[in-house]
Amino acid sequence: MIFKKLGNSDMNISVIGLGMFATGGEGWKFAWGPQDDNETINAVNASLECGINWVDTAPAYGLGHAETVLGKAIKGKRDKVYIFTKCGRVWDNNGNLSAVLDKESILKECEDSLKRLGSDYIDLYQIHWPQPDEKIEEAWEAIGSLVKAGKIKYAGVSNFNTAQMKRAMTILPITSLQPPYSLMRREAEMDFKFCKDNNIGIIVYSPMAKGLLSGKYNKDNVSAFADTDHRKTDGMFKGSNLENALHLVELMKPMAEKRGCAVSNIAVAWTLSNSAVTAAICGARSAKQAAVNAASAGVILTEEELKLLNI
Repeated sequence: MIFKKLGNSDMNISVIGLGMFATGGEGWKFAWGPQDDNETINAVNASLECGINWVDTAPAYGLGHAETVLGKAIKGKRDKVYIFTKCGRVWDNNGNLSAVLDKESILKECEDSLKRLGSDYIDLYQIHWPQPDEKIEEAWEAIGSLVKAGKIKYAGVSNFNTAQMKRAMTILPITSLQPPYSLMRREAEMDFKFCKDNNIGIIVYSPMAKGLLSGKYNKDNVSAFADTDHRKTDGMFKGSNLENALHLVELMKPMAEKRGCAVSNIAVAWTLSNSAVTAAICGARSAKQAAVNAASAGVILTEEELKLLNI
């Protein structure tokens, strides 16, 4: 496994991290269909065995369920893993998510996450979304108070743009930015220079475009998602987006075959080829998937391959 220092922190993190988005189970708006908690725990254990040393989750994933399962998985081995989680999304009794960045809410969310995770501190606490925009400063001040209290070690942001990061930085340094980034979504590159110039680490999410760049899907089977899998209605899996993704998969297949690796490894390696990127978050719902994801760290694309993919 390869490790890099994350921004202004003292954390040397593996270039592949485990993402928990798909492990929240059913019963919430962005579910990925049924998920066996034991399989999730196996995925966490397999990730650690492969050298992955951090897990990214959020209270919103399964309305607290993903954090709870992660807490069970790391019991007795908290010192072997960095926990990255988030704030800024809360839900009501009907499971409806809302964007809230009030100070009181942030402080309560942190305490709730600590309980679910079975830990007395969080390594990286991130604002999930900069919504509502006018509350960014209030939320960042609340996070600063959590750092001072020792509840969290470092503070990061997710889905922020450069202007929003500049506002937050006047209050407290930013350790990391977590943007969506893949061959299908490259808008985040607009913020990469600012991050590099200000020692802000970049941990990208959805490097496989929710699995679309894994090589597992085609025009026939994308309609077979479970009714409780939000990808069934996701526009990324339809029309020209699907056509573009399948074209990219065909370009990546020979690269994967040459190396004896998975197509998904090529997709993830492409994100890591950008020198601004510290690491990539890869979701895994089983031990097998976790092991495949970890192998992405060892894949280095040639200049010719990068040129072919950068169409």
